[in-house]
Amino acid sequence: MSAHRKTDDFMWGVATSAQQIEGAFAEGGRGQSIWDRYASTPNHILDGSDSRSACDHFHRWQNDIELLEWLGVGAYRLSISWPRILPTGSGNANAAGLDFYDALIDRLLACGIQPFVTLNHWDLPQALQDQGGWTSRSMVNAFADYVAIVSRRLGDRVGHWVTHNEPWCIAHLGYQEGVHAPGLRDPGASLKVVHHLLLSHGRAIEILRGYSPGAQLGIVHLATSVHPVSDSDADRDAARQLDGAFNRWYLDPLYRDGYPEDAIADHVGLGHLANSDLPFVQSGDFEIIRTPTDFLGVNYYSRSVVKRGPTGAPLAIQVVPDHELTAMGWEVYPQGLHEVLTRIHADYRPARIYLTENGAAYDDGPSPSDSLSDPRRVDYLRTHVAAAQQSAAEGVPLHGYFVWSLMDNFEWAQGLSKRFGLFHVDFETQRRTPRESAFWYRDLISSGAVDSASRHVQTRRSP
Repeated sequence: MSAHRKTDDFMWGVATSAQQIEGAFAEGGRGQSIWDRYASTPNHILDGSDSRSACDHFHRWQNDIELLEWLGVGAYRLSISWPRILPTGSGNANAAGLDFYDALIDRLLACGIQPFVTLNHWDLPQALQDQGGWTSRSMVNAFADYVAIVSRRLGDRVGHWVTHNEPWCIAHLGYQEGVHAPGLRDPGASLKVVHHLLLSHGRAIEILRGYSPGAQLGIVHLATSVHPVSDSDADRDAARQLDGAFNRWYLDPLYRDGYPEDAIADHVGLGHLANSDLPFVQSGDFEIIRTPTDFLGVNYYSRSVVKRGPTGAPLAIQVVPDHELTAMGWEVYPQGLHEVLTRIHADYRPARIYLTENGAAYDDGPSPSDSLSDPRRVDYLRTHVAAAQQSAAEGVPLHGYFVWSLMDNFEWAQGLSKRFGLFHVDFETQRRTPRESAFWYRDLISSGAVDSASRHVQTRRSP
């Protein structure tokens, strides 16, 4: 797992998503997304912000590609804005939206940067949500139509496609807890959402094979390593339960034969299902969901430590002092990345694994000298890259690492208040300034060694 700009074997990259960086929410024919609607409702976004402007990437994309060139990355994980392609969720494609991504991808390729494209990074057109969103089985066809439009236009140049980003977040945070768009609180509906997402993934893989022959195709799962807070039977069972709901409920259908039986029983016990019969599953669904893929994308940020809660559901517990948490309140636990990667490899055997997101938010601001020091982010990245390297050395088929994120952006329900970027963004002026972590990552890619990048950062020459 040596670091260099481009190789057929390994990709060093950075990741963003359309809703979080593009802005221009009503320009170029773009329609409204569920996040536009959700953010317009008071008290949904922590700092009261929205993504109307975000990072203004829609207008500044050529300059942002220069940031990628400066870093020396070989790949860039971006997403397509679904409402920019289909403003009303169906019908004719928006030509201006396709033209935007056409030009973006051509420029990336001209710069020697491989586009790693996500089709659904949470920005469902609001028009489709008004028809039931992912609770409706009709969404399988709606997603298939959208995938066909995009891949027909871009499939000759995109070598890596992701169908969905983090189905757990869409289903659990958006439809069960209501803390993400569309803001519903219905555990039963959430399980339907999972199934329709996975089913639409399988359909999309078939479509992508036709329009993007030779491309690598996969889905991205947000993975966590689950630890019981104690060795008691109750806490160990809580860990099993969370692992079933968070990890196995999503991965078993992709690689095995349906949802795990113990997790089905858990959902019945919690009242999420009336019984073990799954009314949203139809004959042949799991064969479609298991349509072969070329890789699994894994997003990792932290582990989960749990105990049995008063309702019988797992309850997350903080076991470290505040100074060992990121600004998101997540424990820094690089060992968990090694645990996740080796476990997925052992249990599911995907042909390739890409670490499609890994990073940390910290409250680092610019100094008077404009040199943005962020030693905690550097340490987070250094230790997690080392954990990834250890996993690869032990046989995990890891083929890429993507930092979240290229730059500070609209961080969903946290608004503009949480900063993950290698580049600091002044949202008033839209100025991008590289943090120390950007120099560190550039050195890692250039030198091929974590230790070398840690010891020495090249001359501070900003893009």
